[in-house]
Amino acid sequence: MWEGLGLQVFLMCLGAVLYSAVAASAPLEHSHRRRLSLHRHRERTGKEGQVLHRSKRGWVWNQFFVIEEYTGPDPVLVGRLHSDVDAGDGNCKYILSGEGAGTIFVIDDKTGNIHATKTLDREEQAQYTLTAQAVDRATNKPLEPPSEFIVKVQDINDNPPEFLHGPYYARVPEMSNVGTSVMQVTATDADDPTYGNSARLVYSILQGQPYFSVEPQTGIIRTALPNMDREARQEYDVVIQAKDMGGHMGGLSGTTEVKITLTDVNDNPPKFPQSVYSMSVSEDKVSGEEVGRLKAKDPDLGENGLVSYRFIEGDGMTVFEITTDTDTREGVIKLRKPVDFETKRAYTLRVEASNTHVDPRFIAWGPYKDTATVKVMVEDADEPPAFLATSYSFEVEENAHDGTVVGRVHAKDTDVANNPVRYMIPRYTDVEQFFSVGPEDGIIKTTRPLDRETLPWHNISVSATEIGGHHQDTKVRVNIKVKDMNDNAPEFATQNEILVCENASPGKVNRTTLGLFPSLHQIRFLYICTVYASEVIQQIFVD
Repeated sequence: MWEGLGLQVFLMCLGAVLYSAVAASAPLEHSHRRRLSLHRHRERTGKEGQVLHRSKRGWVWNQFFVIEEYTGPDPVLVGRLHSDVDAGDGNCKYILSGEGAGTIFVIDDKTGNIHATKTLDREEQAQYTLTAQAVDRATNKPLEPPSEFIVKVQDINDNPPEFLHGPYYARVPEMSNVGTSVMQVTATDADDPTYGNSARLVYSILQGQPYFSVEPQTGIIRTALPNMDREARQEYDVVIQAKDMGGHMGGLSGTTEVKITLTDVNDNPPKFPQSVYSMSVSEDKVSGEEVGRLKAKDPDLGENGLVSYRFIEGDGMTVFEITTDTDTREGVIKLRKPVDFETKRAYTLRVEASNTHVDPRFIAWGPYKDTATVKVMVEDADEPPAFLATSYSFEVEENAHDGTVVGRVHAKDTDVANNPVRYMIPRYTDVEQFFSVGPEDGIIKTTRPLDRETLPWHNISVSATEIGGHHQDTKVRVNIKVKDMNDNAPEFATQNEILVCENASPGKVNRTTLGLFPSLHQIRFLYICTVYASEVIQQIFVD
Protein backbone atom coordinates (compact mmCIF):
# COMPACT_ATOMS: atom_id res chain seq x y z
CA MET A 1 0.00 0.00 0.00
CA TRP A 2 2.75 2.46 0.94
CA GLU A 3 4.71 1.42 -2.09
CA GLY A 4 1.79 2.35 -4.36
CA LEU A 5 1.23 5.66 -2.55
CA GLY A 6 4.92 6.55 -2.89
CA LEU A 7 4.82 5.93 -6.59
CA GLN A 8 1.75 8.16 -6.93
CA VAL A 9 3.44 11.02 -5.10
CA PHE A 10 6.53 10.60 -7.25
CA LEU A 11 4.46 10.75 -10.42
CA MET A 12 2.60 13.84 -9.25
CA CYS A 13 5.84 15.65 -8.41
CA LEU A 14 7.35 14.63 -11.70
CA GLY A 15 4.29 15.94 -13.54
CA ALA A 16 4.43 19.26 -11.70
CA VAL A 17 8.09 19.72 -12.57
CA LEU A 18 7.41 18.88 -16.20
CA TYR A 19 4.54 21.32 -16.38
CA SER A 20 6.64 24.05 -14.82
CA ALA A 21 9.44 23.42 -17.29
CA VAL A 22 7.04 23.44 -20.20
CA ALA A 23 5.37 26.63 -19.09
CA ALA A 24 8.76 28.35 -18.62
CA SER A 25 9.94 27.39 -22.12
CA ALA A 26 6.66 28.27 -23.82
CA PRO A 27 7.79 31.69 -25.20
CA LEU A 28 10.82 30.04 -26.79
CA GLU A 29 9.24 26.85 -28.17
CA HIS A 30 6.14 27.73 -30.12
CA SER A 31 5.53 24.12 -31.14
CA HIS A 32 5.29 22.76 -27.55
CA ARG A 33 1.93 21.23 -26.59
CA ARG A 34 1.44 23.30 -23.45
CA ARG A 35 2.13 26.70 -25.10
CA LEU A 36 -0.51 29.23 -25.98
CA SER A 37 0.52 31.82 -28.62
CA LEU A 38 -1.19 34.61 -30.47
CA HIS A 39 0.58 35.60 -33.71
CA ARG A 40 0.23 38.91 -35.37
CA HIS A 41 1.31 38.67 -38.99
CA ARG A 42 1.99 41.55 -41.32
CA GLU A 43 1.47 41.43 -45.05
CA ARG A 44 3.59 43.96 -46.81
CA THR A 45 3.78 45.01 -50.43
CA GLY A 46 7.12 45.13 -52.14
CA LYS A 47 6.32 48.54 -53.57
CA GLU A 48 6.68 51.96 -51.90
CA GLY A 49 3.46 53.76 -50.98
CA GLN A 50 1.29 50.70 -50.32
CA VAL A 51 -0.95 50.56 -47.31
CA LEU A 52 0.18 48.14 -44.62
CA HIS A 53 -2.50 45.64 -43.53
CA ARG A 54 -2.58 43.64 -40.36
CA SER A 55 -4.50 40.40 -40.23
CA LYS A 56 -5.18 38.51 -37.02
CA ARG A 57 -5.06 34.73 -36.61
CA GLY A 58 -7.09 32.94 -33.89
CA TRP A 59 -5.61 31.48 -30.77
CA VAL A 60 -3.76 28.30 -31.58
CA TRP A 61 -4.15 25.86 -28.68
CA ASN A 62 -2.90 22.66 -27.38
CA GLN A 63 -4.59 21.15 -24.35
CA PHE A 64 -3.40 21.88 -20.85
CA PHE A 65 -3.01 19.07 -18.31
CA VAL A 66 -2.96 18.95 -14.56
CA ILE A 67 -2.39 15.89 -12.41
CA GLU A 68 -5.25 15.00 -10.11
CA GLU A 69 -4.93 14.65 -6.37
CA TYR A 70 -1.79 16.80 -6.15
CA THR A 71 -1.35 17.88 -2.53
CA GLY A 72 1.85 19.97 -2.65
CA PRO A 73 2.36 23.14 -0.60
CA ASP A 74 2.12 25.48 -3.60
CA PRO A 75 -0.50 25.88 -6.29
CA VAL A 76 0.13 23.71 -9.33
CA LEU A 77 1.32 25.50 -12.48
CA VAL A 78 -1.04 24.45 -15.21
CA GLY A 79 0.39 26.47 -18.10
CA ARG A 80 1.14 29.98 -19.43
CA LEU A 81 -0.69 32.30 -21.77
CA HIS A 82 1.34 34.61 -23.99
CA SER A 83 0.50 36.91 -26.84
CA ASP A 84 2.81 38.35 -29.46
CA VAL A 85 1.42 41.81 -28.69
CA ASP A 86 2.77 41.54 -25.17
CA ALA A 87 5.92 43.63 -25.24
CA GLY A 88 6.65 42.89 -21.62
CA ASP A 89 5.97 46.46 -20.53
CA GLY A 90 2.94 45.52 -18.45
CA ASN A 91 0.38 47.04 -20.80
CA CYS A 92 -1.02 43.59 -21.78
CA LYS A 93 -3.45 42.10 -19.34
CA TYR A 94 -4.54 38.44 -19.41
CA ILE A 95 -8.09 37.54 -18.42
CA LEU A 96 -9.43 34.02 -17.66
CA SER A 97 -13.09 33.01 -17.56
CA GLY A 98 -15.11 29.79 -17.69
CA GLU A 99 -15.40 26.68 -15.50
CA GLY A 100 -13.50 27.10 -12.26
CA ALA A 101 -12.01 30.46 -13.25
CA GLY A 102 -11.15 32.47 -10.16
CA THR A 103 -11.88 29.58 -7.79
CA ILE A 104 -10.01 26.57 -9.04
CA PHE A 105 -7.89 28.24 -11.69
CA VAL A 106 -6.26 31.66 -11.26
CA ILE A 107 -4.15 33.58 -13.75
CA ASP A 108 -1.37 36.07 -13.27
CA ASP A 109 -2.68 38.91 -15.43
CA LYS A 110 0.86 40.10 -16.13
CA THR A 111 2.70 36.89 -16.90
CA GLY A 112 -0.25 34.74 -18.05
CA ASN A 113 0.73 31.91 -15.73
CA ILE A 114 -2.27 29.71 -14.79
CA HIS A 115 -2.27 27.86 -11.46
CA ALA A 116 -4.65 25.33 -9.91
CA THR A 117 -5.37 26.32 -6.33
CA LYS A 118 -7.30 23.23 -5.31
CA THR A 119 -6.78 19.50 -5.47
CA LEU A 120 -8.59 18.09 -8.47
CA ASP A 121 -10.26 14.73 -8.79
CA ARG A 122 -10.64 13.37 -12.31
CA GLU A 123 -13.45 11.08 -11.19
CA GLU A 124 -15.48 14.14 -10.17
CA GLN A 125 -14.71 16.18 -13.29
CA ALA A 126 -12.38 15.09 -16.03
CA GLN A 127 -11.88 18.45 -17.81
CA TYR A 128 -12.62 22.15 -17.59
CA THR A 129 -13.44 24.54 -20.44
CA LEU A 130 -11.95 28.03 -20.03
CA THR A 131 -11.77 31.21 -22.12
CA ALA A 132 -8.59 33.28 -22.46
CA GLN A 133 -8.30 36.90 -23.64
CA ALA A 134 -5.57 39.55 -23.85
CA VAL A 135 -6.78 43.14 -23.25
CA ASP A 136 -5.16 46.54 -22.91
CA ARG A 137 -4.54 47.15 -19.26
CA ALA A 138 -5.41 50.84 -19.49
CA THR A 139 -8.48 50.69 -21.67
CA ASN A 140 -9.58 47.06 -21.20
CA LYS A 141 -9.97 46.88 -24.95
CA PRO A 142 -9.29 43.47 -26.43
CA LEU A 143 -5.94 43.08 -28.03
CA GLU A 144 -6.93 39.68 -29.40
CA PRO A 145 -10.25 37.91 -29.84
CA PRO A 146 -11.17 35.53 -26.95
CA SER A 147 -10.71 31.81 -27.44
CA GLU A 148 -11.57 28.64 -25.54
CA PHE A 149 -9.16 26.02 -24.32
CA ILE A 150 -9.44 22.87 -22.23
CA VAL A 151 -7.66 21.88 -19.06
CA LYS A 152 -7.72 18.11 -18.68
CA VAL A 153 -7.28 16.50 -15.30
CA GLN A 154 -4.70 13.79 -15.81
CA ASP A 155 -5.52 10.54 -14.13
CA ILE A 156 -3.44 8.85 -11.48
CA ASN A 157 -4.14 5.40 -10.06
CA ASP A 158 -6.13 6.49 -7.04
CA ASN A 159 -9.14 4.18 -7.28
CA PRO A 160 -9.03 0.47 -6.46
CA PRO A 161 -11.18 -1.97 -8.45
CA GLU A 162 -14.62 -2.64 -7.01
CA PHE A 163 -17.05 -5.55 -7.36
CA LEU A 164 -20.37 -3.76 -7.37
CA HIS A 165 -22.62 -6.83 -7.14
CA GLY A 166 -20.81 -9.00 -4.61
CA PRO A 167 -20.97 -11.21 -2.74
CA TYR A 168 -21.88 -13.68 -5.46
CA TYR A 169 -23.69 -17.01 -5.33
CA ALA A 170 -23.26 -19.71 -7.94
CA ARG A 171 -24.24 -23.34 -8.51
CA VAL A 172 -22.54 -26.03 -10.54
CA PRO A 173 -23.40 -29.74 -10.83
CA GLU A 174 -21.21 -32.15 -8.92
CA MET A 175 -18.94 -34.40 -10.98
CA SER A 176 -18.59 -31.66 -13.62
CA ASN A 177 -15.71 -31.86 -16.05
CA VAL A 178 -12.61 -29.73 -15.45
CA GLY A 179 -13.08 -26.30 -17.00
CA THR A 180 -16.83 -26.17 -16.57
CA SER A 181 -17.90 -22.51 -16.36
CA VAL A 182 -19.37 -21.60 -12.98
CA MET A 183 -19.98 -17.85 -13.39
CA GLN A 184 -18.32 -14.58 -14.37
CA VAL A 185 -17.48 -11.81 -11.93
CA THR A 186 -16.71 -8.28 -13.11
CA ALA A 187 -15.00 -5.45 -11.27
CA THR A 188 -15.02 -1.77 -12.23
CA ASP A 189 -12.27 0.83 -11.83
CA ALA A 190 -13.11 4.53 -11.72
CA ASP A 191 -9.70 5.51 -13.14
CA ASP A 192 -9.27 6.59 -16.77
CA PRO A 193 -9.23 3.49 -18.99
CA THR A 194 -7.68 5.48 -21.85
CA TYR A 195 -4.63 6.58 -19.92
CA GLY A 196 -1.97 4.18 -18.76
CA ASN A 197 -2.81 0.96 -16.89
CA SER A 198 -4.74 2.50 -14.03
CA ALA A 199 -7.96 0.76 -15.10
CA ARG A 200 -6.46 -2.35 -16.67
CA LEU A 201 -7.65 -5.18 -14.43
CA VAL A 202 -6.33 -8.68 -13.91
CA TYR A 203 -8.28 -11.31 -11.95
CA SER A 204 -6.79 -13.94 -9.66
CA ILE A 205 -8.09 -16.42 -7.08
CA LEU A 206 -6.98 -15.96 -3.48
CA GLN A 207 -9.10 -18.70 -1.91
CA GLY A 208 -10.69 -21.74 -3.46
CA GLN A 209 -7.78 -23.62 -4.99
CA PRO A 210 -7.37 -26.30 -6.11
CA TYR A 211 -11.07 -26.70 -6.73
CA PHE A 212 -11.63 -23.62 -8.88
CA SER A 213 -9.70 -21.23 -11.12
CA VAL A 214 -10.41 -17.83 -12.68
CA GLU A 215 -9.49 -16.49 -16.10
CA PRO A 216 -7.19 -13.45 -15.56
CA GLN A 217 -8.68 -11.27 -18.28
CA THR A 218 -12.39 -12.18 -18.17
CA GLY A 219 -13.10 -13.08 -14.54
CA ILE A 220 -14.79 -16.36 -15.55
CA ILE A 221 -14.63 -18.90 -12.72
CA ARG A 222 -14.21 -22.53 -13.79
CA THR A 223 -13.93 -25.91 -12.09
CA ALA A 224 -10.33 -27.06 -11.68
CA LEU A 225 -10.72 -30.55 -10.20
CA PRO A 226 -12.57 -33.58 -11.59
CA ASN A 227 -15.14 -35.64 -9.69
CA MET A 228 -16.05 -33.09 -7.04
CA ASP A 229 -18.59 -34.95 -4.93
CA ARG A 230 -21.50 -33.10 -3.32
CA GLU A 231 -21.93 -35.88 -0.77
CA ALA A 232 -18.34 -35.27 0.40
CA ARG A 233 -18.53 -31.45 0.35
CA GLN A 234 -21.34 -29.27 -0.88
CA GLU A 235 -20.24 -25.64 -0.47
CA TYR A 236 -17.06 -23.75 -1.28
CA ASP A 237 -16.11 -20.19 -0.31
CA VAL A 238 -14.03 -18.65 -3.08
CA VAL A 239 -12.27 -15.25 -2.93
CA ILE A 240 -11.54 -13.47 -6.22
CA GLN A 241 -9.17 -10.49 -6.52
CA ALA A 242 -9.17 -7.84 -9.22
CA LYS A 243 -5.94 -5.80 -9.46
CA ASP A 244 -5.28 -2.78 -11.68
CA MET A 245 -2.02 -1.69 -13.32
CA GLY A 246 -2.28 -4.95 -15.24
CA GLY A 247 -1.65 -6.86 -12.05
CA HIS A 248 1.85 -5.39 -11.60
CA MET A 249 3.40 -4.31 -8.35
CA GLY A 250 2.00 -1.05 -7.07
CA GLY A 251 -1.45 -1.69 -8.45
CA LEU A 252 -4.55 -1.34 -6.32
CA SER A 253 -6.83 -4.29 -5.75
CA GLY A 254 -10.30 -5.24 -4.61
CA THR A 255 -11.78 -8.61 -3.64
CA THR A 256 -15.15 -10.30 -3.54
CA GLU A 257 -16.52 -13.51 -2.13
CA VAL A 258 -18.22 -16.16 -4.24
CA LYS A 259 -20.16 -18.94 -2.52
CA ILE A 260 -20.33 -21.93 -4.87
CA THR A 261 -22.75 -24.77 -4.19
CA LEU A 262 -22.50 -28.16 -5.84
CA THR A 263 -25.89 -29.34 -7.06
CA ASP A 264 -26.88 -32.98 -6.93
CA VAL A 265 -26.78 -35.57 -9.69
CA ASN A 266 -27.73 -39.23 -9.41
CA ASP A 267 -24.26 -40.67 -8.91
CA ASN A 268 -25.05 -42.97 -5.95
CA PRO A 269 -27.05 -46.22 -5.99
CA PRO A 270 -29.37 -47.10 -3.08
CA LYS A 271 -27.75 -49.29 -0.43
CA PHE A 272 -29.27 -51.37 2.35
CA PRO A 273 -27.34 -50.86 5.61
CA GLN A 274 -27.70 -54.56 6.41
CA SER A 275 -28.14 -57.69 4.34
CA VAL A 276 -30.76 -59.44 6.51
CA TYR A 277 -33.80 -57.96 8.27
CA SER A 278 -35.86 -59.81 10.87
CA MET A 279 -39.53 -59.03 11.44
CA SER A 280 -42.46 -60.69 13.20
CA VAL A 281 -46.21 -60.67 12.82
CA SER A 282 -48.89 -62.06 15.08
CA GLU A 283 -51.30 -64.55 13.61
CA ASP A 284 -54.24 -62.47 14.79
CA LYS A 285 -53.36 -59.57 12.47
CA VAL A 286 -55.73 -58.88 9.61
CA SER A 287 -55.02 -58.14 5.95
CA GLY A 288 -53.56 -54.70 5.30
CA GLU A 289 -51.82 -54.37 8.64
CA GLU A 290 -48.16 -53.31 8.65
CA VAL A 291 -45.54 -55.95 9.40
CA GLY A 292 -42.37 -53.84 9.30
CA ARG A 293 -40.22 -51.34 7.42
CA LEU A 294 -36.79 -51.26 5.85
CA LYS A 295 -34.88 -48.50 4.09
CA ALA A 296 -32.17 -48.43 1.46
CA LYS A 297 -30.06 -45.30 1.94
CA ASP A 298 -29.36 -43.03 -1.03
CA PRO A 299 -27.40 -39.84 -0.30
CA ASP A 300 -28.65 -38.15 -3.47
CA LEU A 301 -31.32 -35.46 -3.23
CA GLY A 302 -34.77 -34.96 -4.72
CA GLU A 303 -35.76 -37.29 -7.51
CA ASN A 304 -32.17 -38.49 -7.73
CA GLY A 305 -32.62 -40.20 -4.38
CA LEU A 306 -36.07 -41.69 -4.96
CA VAL A 307 -36.20 -45.44 -4.29
CA SER A 308 -38.85 -48.04 -5.12
CA TYR A 309 -39.12 -51.49 -3.52
CA ARG A 310 -40.37 -54.86 -4.73
CA PHE A 311 -40.24 -58.55 -3.86
CA ILE A 312 -38.18 -60.57 -6.30
CA GLU A 313 -38.42 -64.02 -4.67
CA GLY A 314 -39.49 -65.86 -1.53
CA ASP A 315 -42.14 -68.15 -0.09
CA GLY A 316 -44.30 -65.29 1.16
CA MET A 317 -44.87 -63.33 -2.05
CA THR A 318 -48.58 -64.17 -2.00
CA VAL A 319 -48.90 -63.57 1.75
CA PHE A 320 -47.14 -60.18 1.98
CA GLU A 321 -46.89 -57.03 -0.12
CA ILE A 322 -44.43 -54.12 -0.12
CA THR A 323 -45.07 -50.47 -0.92
CA THR A 324 -42.96 -47.30 -0.80
CA ASP A 325 -43.55 -44.52 1.72
CA THR A 326 -42.88 -41.40 -0.37
CA ASP A 327 -42.30 -39.24 2.70
CA THR A 328 -39.72 -41.41 4.46
CA ARG A 329 -38.50 -43.36 1.41
CA GLU A 330 -39.00 -46.61 3.33
CA GLY A 331 -40.26 -49.92 2.06
CA VAL A 332 -43.41 -50.85 4.01
CA ILE A 333 -44.24 -54.57 4.27
CA LYS A 334 -47.92 -55.38 4.90
CA LEU A 335 -50.07 -58.47 5.20
CA ARG A 336 -51.84 -59.44 2.03
CA LYS A 337 -53.75 -62.24 3.80
CA PRO A 338 -53.80 -63.56 7.40
CA VAL A 339 -51.15 -65.98 8.62
CA ASP A 340 -51.55 -68.99 10.90
CA PHE A 341 -48.90 -69.90 13.41
CA GLU A 342 -50.07 -73.49 13.58
CA THR A 343 -49.79 -73.86 9.79
CA LYS A 344 -46.57 -71.95 8.95
CA ARG A 345 -44.32 -70.21 11.39
CA ALA A 346 -41.74 -68.39 9.18
CA TYR A 347 -41.41 -66.76 5.74
CA THR A 348 -38.36 -65.61 3.77
CA LEU A 349 -38.49 -62.80 1.19
CA ARG A 350 -35.96 -61.13 -1.10
CA VAL A 351 -36.42 -57.36 -1.46
CA GLU A 352 -34.93 -55.18 -4.20
CA ALA A 353 -34.51 -51.38 -3.88
CA SER A 354 -33.82 -49.41 -7.06
CA ASN A 355 -33.62 -45.78 -8.19
CA THR A 356 -36.61 -44.55 -10.15
CA HIS A 357 -34.57 -41.95 -12.06
CA VAL A 358 -31.18 -42.96 -13.48
CA ASP A 359 -28.84 -40.36 -15.03
CA PRO A 360 -27.58 -41.76 -18.35
CA ARG A 361 -24.26 -39.96 -17.87
CA PHE A 362 -23.47 -42.20 -14.93
CA ILE A 363 -25.13 -45.42 -16.08
CA ALA A 364 -21.74 -47.13 -16.17
CA TRP A 365 -21.40 -46.54 -12.43
CA GLY A 366 -24.42 -48.80 -11.79
CA PRO A 367 -26.28 -50.93 -11.14
CA TYR A 368 -28.48 -48.46 -9.29
CA LYS A 369 -30.15 -51.08 -7.06
CA ASP A 370 -29.49 -53.31 -4.07
CA THR A 371 -31.11 -56.36 -2.44
CA ALA A 372 -31.69 -57.62 1.09
CA THR A 373 -33.30 -60.65 2.74
CA VAL A 374 -36.33 -60.25 5.01
CA LYS A 375 -37.24 -63.04 7.45
CA VAL A 376 -40.75 -62.81 8.91
CA MET A 377 -41.56 -64.90 11.98
CA VAL A 378 -45.22 -65.69 12.74
CA GLU A 379 -46.07 -65.22 16.41
CA ASP A 380 -48.59 -67.40 18.20
CA ALA A 381 -51.63 -65.47 19.37
CA ASP A 382 -53.92 -66.56 22.22
CA GLU A 383 -56.89 -67.49 20.06
CA PRO A 384 -60.29 -68.58 21.37
CA PRO A 385 -61.25 -72.26 21.21
CA ALA A 386 -62.55 -73.53 17.89
CA PHE A 387 -65.56 -75.83 17.48
CA LEU A 388 -65.13 -78.71 15.08
CA ALA A 389 -68.32 -77.71 13.28
CA THR A 390 -69.71 -74.32 12.41
CA SER A 391 -73.14 -75.36 13.73
CA TYR A 392 -74.85 -78.45 15.17
CA SER A 393 -78.30 -80.02 14.60
CA PHE A 394 -79.82 -82.66 16.91
CA GLU A 395 -83.20 -84.44 17.40
CA VAL A 396 -84.91 -85.55 20.60
CA GLU A 397 -88.28 -87.21 21.23
CA GLU A 398 -90.92 -85.29 22.98
CA ASN A 399 -91.77 -86.34 26.47
CA ALA A 400 -88.25 -87.76 26.90
CA HIS A 401 -87.41 -87.98 30.55
CA ASP A 402 -85.01 -85.60 32.27
CA GLY A 403 -81.34 -86.10 31.44
CA THR A 404 -81.91 -87.56 28.00
CA VAL A 405 -78.79 -87.01 25.87
CA VAL A 406 -79.51 -84.72 22.91
CA GLY A 407 -76.01 -84.60 21.36
CA ARG A 408 -72.48 -83.46 21.91
CA VAL A 409 -70.48 -80.38 20.79
CA HIS A 410 -66.71 -80.38 20.70
CA ALA A 411 -64.21 -77.47 20.75
CA LYS A 412 -60.50 -77.34 21.38
CA ASP A 413 -57.76 -74.77 22.00
CA THR A 414 -55.75 -74.42 18.77
CA ASP A 415 -52.86 -72.69 20.51
CA VAL A 416 -49.65 -74.51 21.31
CA ALA A 417 -50.62 -74.51 24.99
CA ASN A 418 -53.78 -76.52 24.12
CA ASN A 419 -55.56 -75.45 27.28
CA PRO A 420 -58.70 -77.33 28.37
CA VAL A 421 -62.11 -75.94 27.44
CA ARG A 422 -65.22 -75.39 29.55
CA TYR A 423 -68.72 -75.39 28.01
CA MET A 424 -71.88 -73.54 28.96
CA ILE A 425 -75.23 -72.50 27.52
CA PRO A 426 -75.82 -68.72 27.55
CA ARG A 427 -79.14 -68.39 29.34
CA TYR A 428 -80.47 -65.73 26.96
CA THR A 429 -80.58 -68.48 24.30
CA ASP A 430 -82.45 -70.95 26.58
CA VAL A 431 -84.50 -68.81 28.87
CA GLU A 432 -86.67 -71.65 30.25
CA GLN A 433 -83.61 -73.86 30.69
CA PHE A 434 -84.83 -76.89 28.78
CA PHE A 435 -81.23 -78.08 28.29
CA SER A 436 -77.92 -78.38 30.08
CA VAL A 437 -74.38 -79.00 28.78
CA GLY A 438 -71.56 -80.86 30.43
CA PRO A 439 -68.88 -78.24 31.26
CA GLU A 440 -66.05 -80.59 30.40
CA ASP A 441 -67.43 -83.00 27.80
CA GLY A 442 -69.89 -80.75 25.87
CA ILE A 443 -72.77 -83.30 26.14
CA ILE A 444 -76.18 -81.60 25.85
CA LYS A 445 -79.06 -83.11 27.87
CA THR A 446 -82.69 -82.31 28.54
CA THR A 447 -83.67 -80.95 31.90
CA ARG A 448 -87.42 -81.72 31.55
CA PRO A 449 -89.83 -83.32 29.09
CA LEU A 450 -90.37 -81.48 25.86
CA ASP A 451 -93.69 -81.03 24.07
CA ARG A 452 -93.54 -80.91 20.30
CA GLU A 453 -97.02 -79.43 20.09
CA THR A 454 -95.91 -76.54 22.28
CA LEU A 455 -92.46 -75.89 20.77
CA PRO A 456 -91.21 -78.09 17.92
CA TRP A 457 -87.76 -76.45 17.62
CA HIS A 458 -85.25 -75.17 20.14
CA ASN A 459 -82.42 -72.92 18.89
CA ILE A 460 -79.73 -72.43 21.52
CA SER A 461 -76.03 -71.48 21.64
CA VAL A 462 -73.15 -73.21 23.39
CA SER A 463 -70.01 -71.30 24.35
CA ALA A 464 -66.58 -72.78 24.84
CA THR A 465 -64.17 -70.86 27.12
CA GLU A 466 -60.45 -71.51 27.36
CA ILE A 467 -59.34 -72.37 30.88
CA GLY A 468 -56.23 -70.33 31.57
CA GLY A 469 -54.66 -67.81 29.22
CA HIS A 470 -56.92 -64.86 28.50
CA HIS A 471 -60.17 -66.84 29.02
CA GLN A 472 -61.26 -66.24 25.45
CA ASP A 473 -64.46 -67.88 24.36
CA THR A 474 -66.33 -68.75 21.21
CA LYS A 475 -69.95 -69.74 20.50
CA VAL A 476 -71.66 -72.17 18.20
CA ARG A 477 -75.32 -72.50 17.11
CA VAL A 478 -77.20 -75.66 18.15
CA ASN A 479 -80.59 -76.44 16.54
CA ILE A 480 -82.68 -79.10 18.35
CA LYS A 481 -85.76 -80.65 16.72
CA VAL A 482 -88.45 -82.20 18.95
CA LYS A 483 -89.73 -85.42 17.39
CA ASP A 484 -93.48 -86.15 17.55
CA MET A 485 -94.98 -88.97 19.64
CA ASN A 486 -98.68 -90.23 19.57
CA ASP A 487 -99.54 -88.70 22.88
CA ASN A 488 -102.81 -86.90 22.06
CA ALA A 489 -106.40 -88.45 21.55
CA PRO A 490 -108.77 -86.91 19.00
CA GLU A 491 -110.93 -84.10 20.28
CA PHE A 492 -113.97 -82.35 18.94
CA ALA A 493 -113.18 -78.95 17.91
CA THR A 494 -116.48 -77.75 19.51
CA GLN A 495 -119.12 -79.09 22.00
CA ASN A 496 -122.37 -80.20 20.20
CA GLU A 497 -125.76 -81.71 21.30
CA ILE A 498 -126.89 -84.90 19.65
CA LEU A 499 -130.65 -85.49 19.32
CA VAL A 500 -132.01 -89.05 18.92
CA CYS A 501 -135.57 -89.95 18.09
CA GLU A 502 -137.24 -91.93 20.80
CA ASN A 503 -138.54 -94.52 18.47
CA ALA A 504 -135.36 -94.90 16.50
CA SER A 505 -134.47 -98.51 15.84
CA PRO A 506 -131.04 -99.80 16.68
CA GLY A 507 -128.42 -99.29 13.97
CA LYS A 508 -130.22 -96.45 12.37
CA VAL A 509 -128.13 -93.37 11.65
CA ASN A 510 -129.48 -90.21 13.04
CA ARG A 511 -128.94 -87.08 11.07
CA THR A 512 -127.86 -84.27 13.27
CA THR A 513 -126.93 -80.84 12.25
CA LEU A 514 -123.53 -80.18 13.79
CA GLY A 515 -122.60 -77.18 11.83
CA LEU A 516 -120.85 -76.49 8.61
CA PHE A 517 -117.58 -78.37 8.09
CA PRO A 518 -115.68 -76.90 5.23
CA SER A 519 -113.23 -79.78 4.96
CA LEU A 520 -113.58 -83.47 4.12
CA HIS A 521 -111.58 -84.45 7.18
CA GLN A 522 -114.01 -82.68 9.45
CA ILE A 523 -116.95 -84.41 7.78
CA ARG A 524 -115.27 -87.79 8.15
CA PHE A 525 -114.52 -87.05 11.81
CA LEU A 526 -118.14 -86.10 12.41
CA TYR A 527 -119.30 -89.30 10.78
CA ILE A 528 -117.10 -91.47 12.96
CA CYS A 529 -118.33 -89.73 16.08
CA THR A 530 -121.95 -90.24 15.07
CA VAL A 531 -121.46 -93.94 14.45
CA TYR A 532 -119.65 -94.32 17.74
CA ALA A 533 -122.45 -92.56 19.60
CA SER A 534 -125.08 -94.80 18.02
CA GLU A 535 -123.27 -97.88 19.08
CA VAL A 536 -123.02 -96.60 22.65
CA ILE A 537 -126.72 -95.83 22.80
CA GLN A 538 -127.62 -99.16 21.33
CA GLN A 539 -125.52 -100.91 23.91
CA ILE A 540 -127.32 -99.03 26.63
CA PHE A 541 -130.71 -100.15 25.38
CA VAL A 542 -129.51 -103.71 25.06
CA ASP A 543 -128.36 -103.71 28.61
